[in-house]
Amino acid sequence: MAIGYLTIQARTAHEALPLEGVQVRVLDNEGNSLYQLRTDESGETGTVPLETLDKSFSQNQYYSGLPYASYNVLAQKAGFDTIYVSNIPVYDRETAVLPLAMVPMQERQRRPGETKIFVGKPAVAMQEARGQVGRADTEDGSGAAEGARPAEDGRETADTGRADAGRAAGAGGTMEEGRPADGSRQPEAMPRLTGTGEFADGNPMGTRRNQGGAGRADGGTVGSTDRILRQVVIPNPITVHLGPPGANVSNVQVSFPDYVKNVASSEIYPTWPEASLTANIHAIVTFALNRIYTEWYRSKGYNFDITNSTAYDQYFVYGRPIYESVSRIVDRVFNEYVRRQGQNVPYFTSFCNGTTVTCKGMSQWGTVTLANQGYTPLQILRSYYPKDIELASTDIITGSLTSYPGTPLRVGSTGLDVQTIQTYLNRIRRNYPAIPAITDPAGTFGESTRAAVTKFQSVFGLSPDGIVGKSTWFKISSLYSAVARLAELDSEGISLGLGTVPPNVILRQGSGGQDVVTLQYLLNVVSEYYASVPAPAQDGIFGSGTRESVIAFQRAMNLAADGIVGQSTWRKLYDVYLGIGENVPSPGPSPSPGPSYTEYTVRPGDSLWQIARRYGTTVEAIKSLNGLTGDALDVGQVLRIPTAQSGPSYTEYTVRPGDSLWQIARRYGTTVEAIKSLNGLTGDALDVGQVLRIPTAQSGPSYTEYTVRPGDSLWQIARRYGTTVEAIKSLNGLTSDLLSIGQVLRIPAR
Repeated sequence: MAIGYLTIQARTAHEALPLEGVQVRVLDNEGNSLYQLRTDESGETGTVPLETLDKSFSQNQYYSGLPYASYNVLAQKAGFDTIYVSNIPVYDRETAVLPLAMVPMQERQRRPGETKIFVGKPAVAMQEARGQVGRADTEDGSGAAEGARPAEDGRETADTGRADAGRAAGAGGTMEEGRPADGSRQPEAMPRLTGTGEFADGNPMGTRRNQGGAGRADGGTVGSTDRILRQVVIPNPITVHLGPPGANVSNVQVSFPDYVKNVASSEIYPTWPEASLTANIHAIVTFALNRIYTEWYRSKGYNFDITNSTAYDQYFVYGRPIYESVSRIVDRVFNEYVRRQGQNVPYFTSFCNGTTVTCKGMSQWGTVTLANQGYTPLQILRSYYPKDIELASTDIITGSLTSYPGTPLRVGSTGLDVQTIQTYLNRIRRNYPAIPAITDPAGTFGESTRAAVTKFQSVFGLSPDGIVGKSTWFKISSLYSAVARLAELDSEGISLGLGTVPPNVILRQGSGGQDVVTLQYLLNVVSEYYASVPAPAQDGIFGSGTRESVIAFQRAMNLAADGIVGQSTWRKLYDVYLGIGENVPSPGPSPSPGPSYTEYTVRPGDSLWQIARRYGTTVEAIKSLNGLTGDALDVGQVLRIPTAQSGPSYTEYTVRPGDSLWQIARRYGTTVEAIKSLNGLTGDALDVGQVLRIPTAQSGPSYTEYTVRPGDSLWQIARRYGTTVEAIKSLNGLTSDLLSIGQVLRIPAR
């Protein structure tokens, strides 16, 4: 028997938080336990060997069986729902990396629910007919590709965009809840088994924007106007519909590289020659970018970019394992696409397996034959598509904080790009403490920066070479965004002062005001942990995006999905929110091996002088630390601010309704005069939303605030924050263990 390998990664909140201590069992198909594993501080288990079939079977197009052995994984952690992944393909000499997106339990939830994911066989082993139709044979996107149209049973018509969700193209079998025509099971957006034993469905996951028109459940369209983008962009994230266009199934959002890795792992065998894998991945990337460029589905009124139906697009299985051979190539080429010479539009790269299913596009099995004959990836592609095609690239990534500088960063590199990566890694380190501290000067890529980069790459499945190329840059940037967003939501929750009692108000589309702000905030938090709930814009206006998010949440919770927020929906939102606060671990404090720094994001109207004054430092110190040669600042720019090693340090506080200087001073253990002096105040008047600098002592503990919730005890709070009951009582002057709901406690920081 040959040997393959499996490793498991357990994380939550779009990978922003690793989950240590997840109990993982690897099972065979008879239910026998083969390994019992536990995730480390990075949320990762060790790699385990598993018996499988020899590599030669997966490289032989005439082999009629499945060329791999399949295994199952059961993952459990206190405070989180259980995940069960079945039929995981393991290939000879390949490492499968299984990502587990763990969902926290709700407040008052008695026992964990269960998410079931069925991986199944790849598309290359299926007999489902390809009916891919697209545009992009011409520069303006108006030309139709030569790919075959869907068969009658699964046709998407040009005038309406309708699709018969009941039947798959070609094979004549039924497609129920995203089931392919060959009968294999296709999961619904990492379905979450609810308390009633039913799978929750819903709408798109965690979008950072208010998506336009909602997708029609009947497959109809809203304004079928063809349109194209002006330039080729990498969508971050990409929204995937888990079924045919008209099917009433879930959407999910994933980063574009992760999407491509998933599709490649779902479509073909990872044991194929590298040239074959690369050619297929180029086709997968280009197919998706064509859908984005031509707005194929969004121009028809759908609220997604692409489907996972092979009758229309390419295969995607949310929550499946990714293979290292695939991952390595995608990291290198995810921004490269196929186009015709003299054109910019991504060519419509239709494809099929070329054996049980034939088409006018690329033959997946044919690429293996050509690769074995010595063809390069481009030569393989030119064997199936027009001879004048070429490979182009784009560095435009939507939703990215910073663009890749164009050249790799390595030991010896200097400048603002190096400083940016250092800032991001130092912040990510709070969530992933296995990443070593960076002690190099700001903007200088030395040995400590290399060590941090190498460890980051190892944790996230990148080639651990210590060099920041485009894939490492993108991953660091996207993870920093996830980490920063989570911290922003946490901070916003504190400032909103949500309490534990839901508002006694009914909200619906057209509503506005502070209660809508609260609703949108809660939905944004929920979207970080629940795959089927999109994040609406936080604008205080109950529009179509907010309604879509509400409906998705209601469906996931088995509530009446009417888009109206009454008491049952409010209560469930609070239960989920409080459950997240109770069960999700907080990242540790940021270690400071040398001089300590704090991060500051430049706001409109800021100047270096104002920032320096606010933090008790100098303009020159900030400029030196950040490698600035002038005084100009950009809104959104992240600055590292030196914190003094002696003398007072400061924390920021945003004034809330009802606050007074005396209350704030008492809360932080300082004086009214000290706050007034530090902020240049001449009177006691405060404005709601005003940001104050609060002096904190250099010796003794520092503090954070906690608002007591129903069911809290001093022991629970002390355990949550890694302190003791006596320390909390001493800091707050408590003489008993009794607490009041809504009481604000100061918690000593570790």
